[in-house]
Formats: sequence, structure tokens, C-alpha cells
Amino acid sequence: MAHPAGGCVASLNCMLLAVAQFGSIFFSPPRPFFHSTRRSFTFMETRARREYSSWCALTSGASVSESSSPNGPSRGAVSLDLISAKSRRLYRLLGVETEMERILLTPGGEHSPDDRNELVAGKGGPKKSRRSALVGWFEKKDVKAERVVYTADFTVDGCFGEPGAVTVLNRHQREFFIESIVVEGFPSGPAHFTCNSWVQPTRVDRNPRVFFTNKPYLPAETPPGLQELRRQELSDLRGEGGADTTGERRITDRVWEYDVYNDLGNPDKGAEFARPILGGEQQLPYPRRMRTGRPKTFTDDRAESRVEYPEPIYVSRDEEFEEGKNEMLSEGALKALLHNFMPLLVSSVSPDIRDFAGFHDVDNLFKEGLRLKQALQDQLFQKIPFVRKIQENSEGLLRYDTPDIIKKDKFAWLRDDEFARQALAGINPVNIERLQAFPPMSKLDPAVYGPPESAITEEHIIGQLDGMSVRQALQDNRLYMLDYHDIFLPFLDRINAQDGRKAYGTRTLFFLTAAGTLKPIAIELCLPPMTDGCARAKRVFTPPADATSNWLWQLAKAHVCSNDAGVHQLINHWLRTHACMEPFIISAHRQLSAMHPIFKLLKPHMRYTLKINALARQILINGDGVIESGFTPGRYCMEMSSFAYQELWRLDQEGLPADLIRRGMAVEDPTQPHGLRLLIEDYPYATDGLLLWDAITRWCDAYVAMYYPSDQAVQGDTELQSWYREAVQTGHADKRGAPWWPRLSTPGDLASLLTTLLWLTSAQHAALNFGQYPLGGYIPNRPPLMRRLVPADGDPEYAHLVADPHRFFLSALPSLTQTTTFMTVIDTLSTHSADEQYLGERPDEAWTADPAALAAAREFADEVRRAEEEIDRRNADTGRRNRCGAGVLPYELMAPTSGPGITCRGIPNSVTI
Repeated sequence: MAHPAGGCVASLNCMLLAVAQFGSIFFSPPRPFFHSTRRSFTFMETRARREYSSWCALTSGASVSESSSPNGPSRGAVSLDLISAKSRRLYRLLGVETEMERILLTPGGEHSPDDRNELVAGKGGPKKSRRSALVGWFEKKDVKAERVVYTADFTVDGCFGEPGAVTVLNRHQREFFIESIVVEGFPSGPAHFTCNSWVQPTRVDRNPRVFFTNKPYLPAETPPGLQELRRQELSDLRGEGGADTTGERRITDRVWEYDVYNDLGNPDKGAEFARPILGGEQQLPYPRRMRTGRPKTFTDDRAESRVEYPEPIYVSRDEEFEEGKNEMLSEGALKALLHNFMPLLVSSVSPDIRDFAGFHDVDNLFKEGLRLKQALQDQLFQKIPFVRKIQENSEGLLRYDTPDIIKKDKFAWLRDDEFARQALAGINPVNIERLQAFPPMSKLDPAVYGPPESAITEEHIIGQLDGMSVRQALQDNRLYMLDYHDIFLPFLDRINAQDGRKAYGTRTLFFLTAAGTLKPIAIELCLPPMTDGCARAKRVFTPPADATSNWLWQLAKAHVCSNDAGVHQLINHWLRTHACMEPFIISAHRQLSAMHPIFKLLKPHMRYTLKINALARQILINGDGVIESGFTPGRYCMEMSSFAYQELWRLDQEGLPADLIRRGMAVEDPTQPHGLRLLIEDYPYATDGLLLWDAITRWCDAYVAMYYPSDQAVQGDTELQSWYREAVQTGHADKRGAPWWPRLSTPGDLASLLTTLLWLTSAQHAALNFGQYPLGGYIPNRPPLMRRLVPADGDPEYAHLVADPHRFFLSALPSLTQTTTFMTVIDTLSTHSADEQYLGERPDEAWTADPAALAAAREFADEVRRAEEEIDRRNADTGRRNRCGAGVLPYELMAPTSGPGITCRGIPNSVTI
């Protein structure tokens, strides 16, 4: 619309979802992202409301226009662009009214007599325009374009100052989504208001929503007109002063609170479905998670009742998935997997083929597929969205994509050098450590677990050291180890008492060859002592000398891989990058205003994490869930995770350099580019990771320096100190007294803390997640579950091994049903969604009004791109044998960008899966 000369033009981006007509909601979804056809749906009102609550955020957009004159009140306009997106239903708009106010900063002067909002009262409070209703909704109710402009006229006082906030009151029947607001025409330039939030109707929330300018303000620098609004908004997010601060959270709430992990089991179903509470207990410490406030179970008043998938589980409303992610998970893969695929698959496989008869059966999952009954095939085609994996033919087959690990070399997984290479460049490259004393020693209580010394002797390994003595190999940094002895041993009696679960506590020694590659030289398999303090049952295996010892060696390696898979998933992946980050995210939303520069920095690195963690509690880490079903520890998986949190997790050692030094994989060296020297030069995870660590470090250093010129600035920032203090004292309450917590007293402290958090939520998580199917989809390479111990000569099973080693080996691995179930899960977990936002990217270009911050962000993005180019060069370097060679996979898990799907590369900004 036309505006008076010299007027101000504002734009507001939003998505509006409107009303019921005659008891029904009419949906007209826009053009899907992946498909070219349009579909229409009609749901009854109650159905639509429930479905909508469980679906996820929809990106949308809009504009507000106003004109003002320095000589007095003027007429203005508010316009709204509506963006529709795939799978989001556009409600027809009938008689909708949405009120908006502009809150403008003043130095504390008088207010217009027409101001009628109670927040106006008091000297120095916010000065506001009059409320105005958006118009044109009915006329544009059928528009299907991505953006549709809506307008609203309002009066603006010519004495208004710089824009500081906008309030929105939603008077129609449905919530709507506002993406951003832009105000132009002021001497200070355009004012941007990043919203990205659902606004509830007044029947749900009678209070107007407040959206602040994108101009960053430390608490002490907040203009007087915004101080109370800033305080009140944080109070609302903490749930203070609400009607119900102890009851169950509604799906429309925006409240952030803490709770323990007391919803993993379901004791009301029976004792076998109960699980211990993690957190708040000295024996089972754990980070806190988002509080939902659901009622307690009938049989245990400490356990929270469960909400089973796909029913929605509470997270703050704005943490729900956007369309792309929701398509991949909530409406797609996981729902089909858990509610259609698994039961049908299990019922279609007859008992006599539950085990693999030979390796050809494993290969056929990728070549021919899984034979299904025709009726089941028909149901699968109707219900499962994995259509690319279902090959339509007369036999009825379900075919899996060939994992990368066997694409280049079908037998690579059998080789010792590949087994060792994956410790440096696989899906779990963060447990390899340098052996600094021989023999290895346990840290467990010898009064309970027996003598601490390893059973590996010099005689076992001396012939594998290229003529060196053990002492010389230690001095020359040539001996390395994977040590899962102490994490597994306390649980082995209980693990092995479960049906179909067998495990050891393993140690594996490697020798660093002159070529810069590792070779395994000994594997130790340990069982607990029969009685406290007695010697443990220990067996040592060395590289084979004949056919029988070759298969014993392969079984020993499989048990190491099973240990490794469990530690990877339960500790390095879930605990360190999901669970331990959740308290920092909760505290950030409770204690840091959206105007705070540190919140603006953290925002893209918190995206989706709370929702994905909530889904994990529903379907992955819960009792009898995917993790318990698929990994050897079974029902003790989360207790092992708690044990690792208690014994191993320290925030001060979670950064990459500190972790490498802790594991003895690097030593400090100021002459080196990264300030440390790697003891294995071709360590792909570490060399690529250090490129990104340095980029993140420089970004955080530069950003912090813009706002904190002194120690006093850090110490005097009340919101910043409250954020960190609450994350430690409440979010990690079970470890709050630990002496190693980093201080937050200087700009350097802050930059270091932020670097660690950004590293964990981006590069570290990506390195541990997106290779799961490419490297673990071929189960013999990396069995997550073992069902047999290694037989000894004289055992009845030993004869079976000698008679048919292939069949015996496969019978020790997961069954056919367990294998296909696990493959389907990690297929989904390894997938990038179409709406992924990668490291260095910020789709909202107006995330801050600070030009220096924007310039630093661009430099960070450029540095990330340069790191990716260097990674590509390294993968083409034939001298780097751990990432290049015949049948060797390139190491791309630290390559920052990726397309959608399973790519074995790409670093999202946040923990998104």
C-alpha cells in the first residue's frame, strides 16, 4: 500500500492458522517440498487441533508498515506475509482479529494520553502506539502463495524514539507463527525483530507476546523502556507467577523447567518394565532434562507416567520441529518404523530363519532384500514412507541401501588394518588412547573386582613390535589402546544374565607402524570374578596363526566392536552431546534474554535439541526401547550411561584439545599450528577437528571481545552469571560440587566455555552421528549386540565353531530380526533433513543489528568453507593411509556441508537427530 512521504515501513513475517467452520477444519496444504502435486484434507475440529498440537513449527513471514511525522500523530499500517510450507495446513481465515502494538524506546519522557496499556504507567516505561487490528484476512483466506501481505492501520506518535519491541495479541481461534518483523524509515536505519515463535490465541494466553529488537543489549545496558519487559519475559519463560507452576505442562506452553530422568520406565505395566530414576540419586547421577509435569505412576510415586509415541511429549512450544524435520521423523520414518515396520517384519520372518545361515544371507539384505508375504508387502507399501528401499516386484522384497563400508571393498571389515583404522577414522574415534604404562591397569576396587593388572604380558606382544622392546615402544609413543574394561565389568554379571546377551570387558592394544597406521596386537576379554577379590576370568588373543585361531580372533574383535558400539551410543553420543547439553539449553532460555548477545550466539546451536531429546526418552533410551533392544547391555544401558557420567564426564575436558591431551593422543606444543602436536599424525578425526575447533575458537574470541572488554564486564553480567550458575548448580546438580568446573570470570573464560559448547553441539555430534549407517549398517563390521561368548577348547560350542565357523560367527551376532530392526533405526538416525542448517550458516541474516558481529560471522563462515576445502584435499592425498587407499573410505564426517539424506558428512549447527 502507499505510505505518506517520510513515513516508516515495517514488515512482519508470520504464519496464521485460523478458524473452524461448522465444526470442521479445512486444510489446503501448499506445494510440497519433495512432491509436485497438491493434496487437500478435511479433519473434524477436535482431530485437527490434536494433530496440530503434535506437529511442528512452520516457517512463515509478514510486514508491518507505519508512517510517522515529527510534527504529530500519523497513520500507519501493519502488513503480514504468510508463508506456507509442505505438510503444514493453511486454515481458512474467517473474521480474524489480531492486535499489535509498537513499543518504542524513549529516554523516559511523557506518554501519549491515548496509550491504554497498563505497561505504560510510570516514568521511564515503554512508549507505545495504539493497538491496531490486522485487516484483509478474509479477502486473502484462499491464497496459496508462500507469502501473503496483510496490513493494519494504526496511529504513531511523532515523538516516538528508536523501536525497541513489538507486542502481538492473537484474538482469533488458532495459534499462528511469526518469523520476523522489520521496521524501516528511522534515522537509525531498519529495526529487525526476530520472532520465530508461535503466538497463542487469547483463550489460551490473555497476555500480549513481546518481541524485542535484534539489537543486542547486555542487562546493564538495557534501555529503561525495555527493562521491565526484559525481566517479565524471562520470568514468564521460567514459569514464575503462572496459574500452575507444579502441574502438567500444556503443549502450548513456553515454560522451561528441570526434572530428573524418571520417565524411562513404566512400572504400571509390571516390574520388568520399571527402570531406575537417573539424577537426584547419589548412586545414579545424571544431568537434568526438560520438565513435563505429567502425573506420577500408580505403582511408584517417584516415576512419571509415560506418553508413548506418537502422542506429543512436552517441550516449549517453539522447540517443536519445523516442517522439514517433522516430515522426516514425526510424520515419516520413525512412526512408520515403530508402528508398522517392526511388527510386520517380525511376524513375516519364520522362526527357522531368525539367524543368518551364512554371509550370503547378510549380503542378500542389500542385493535381493527380505522376503515378505504378499499381504505384508501391500501393507508396507501403504504405510511406510521408506519407498526408496522397497523394491516392487512379484516376490515382495524389502531391500536396504548398501552401507559405505562394503561398497568399495566387500571384505574390508575383516582386515585387521581396517579394524584399527576405524579407531582413528570411524564412527567412534574418541576412545583410542596412548598406552603410557605397561601392563594396563584397572581403576576399579580390587577388593571387589580382583587384581587390577591386565593379563596381557610382554610375551603376548613382543613379536608384533617391529623389533622394539615394550619399554622402547612406550617411550617412542608407539603403543595405543581401546580400554572398555572398567566401564563394562561392574555390569557384566547382570548383562550376561539376560537372555541372548553376552559381553566381556575388553582391552585392545595397537602398535603404530612406520607407515603411520595402527595394527592390533592383542585383545583381552575379561569376565568378573566369581567372588569378590578373586582373580577374574581373563583371556588374551593375539593375531592368528592358523584357521581356528583366525575365527577366535574374529570373535574377539566382534566383542571389542560391540563394547565400542555401546560406549559410542550410550556415552559419547547420547550422554556427552545430547544429555549433558540439555541443562545449558534450558538455563539459556530461563536466564538469558533474547536481547542478550550470548543468547544470540547460542541460538542456532540449540535448535531442535530439546525436541530430539524428548523423542529419545519416548522411543530410544526408554525401557525396552530401541537402545535397550539393540545393544548388548540391554536393560542396563542407561545405568551404564549414569556410571560414565559419574566417573568420566568433566566439562573442562570436553573441548577437543583437552580431550586429546587427556587421552595422550597429543602433547602441548606452542610451535604447532593448533598449539599441540598429535602423536599419530594421520588421525583424521583429530586433524580435521582441529581445523574446525580453531575456527570456532576465533569466532567466539572475536564475538566475546565485542561485548566484554574487561573481567568486570563478565563478572557484572547478571544474566550471564545466572545462566552458567544455574546450568551447573541445577542442571548438573549431581556434580555441582566438583572442583573442575571452569570459572566464568574473564572474557577468556567465557570464550573458552562457548567454544566448547559450540564444538559439542556441532562438529563433535556430527562426527559421532552421521556415519552410523554408512559404517554400522553392515552388522558384521560393528555388531551392537553379541549373543555368544568366545568358546574355549573343550567347550561343547568349540566343536560347533570348528565345524562351521561362518554359521557360528553369525550366530554370535544379532539375529536377522534384530539386525534389520537396528539397520532401519540407524538409517533414520544417519539422515540429514532438508531443512538442516550447517555450521557457519544463519538463514536469518538479521539475527543481530551489530555490524561488527555480522562481519565476524561472515569471516567464520569463510573459515569453515576453507576448512572444508582442506578436508577435501586431505581425502585425495594418497600419503594419508587412514583416509585414502584401496577400499578405504574417505573421512568426511567433519566436512561441514551436506545435501539431505545419508551422506556420511555434514555438520549441523546443533544436535538435530
